[in-house]
Amino acid sequence: MDEEEYRVKYSNLRILKSIQEYLKEDGGEAQTALFPIRVPDDLLCQVVRLQGTESADELIHQIFRLGLTIWSERLYQDAFGSQRNLEEFIELVKERTREIP
Repeated sequence: MDEEEYRVKYSNLRILKSIQEYLKEDGGEAQTALFPIRVPDDLLCQVVRLQGTESADELIHQIFRLGLTIWSERLYQDAFGSQRNLEEFIELVKERTREIP
């Protein structure tokens, strides 16, 4: 594995780890918030009208978490392809970390 491939896989590993931690957190509280999020107007209007603003906020959060889960699964498949490949890469990272004085 060349250095560029290692760097890309390492970045993907960090992304996947942060997504995993985010999804594990109760309520998905993250340190960073990014706005605006674009949603269909009628979706938001009807949910607010029927269930209130808190429900609309929760719905947007659920949609985001679902999308993030699907996206991270694709990233995992593209970057590593299997649990074995992931474990082998993690071992490589550990070896490189031990080599650094």
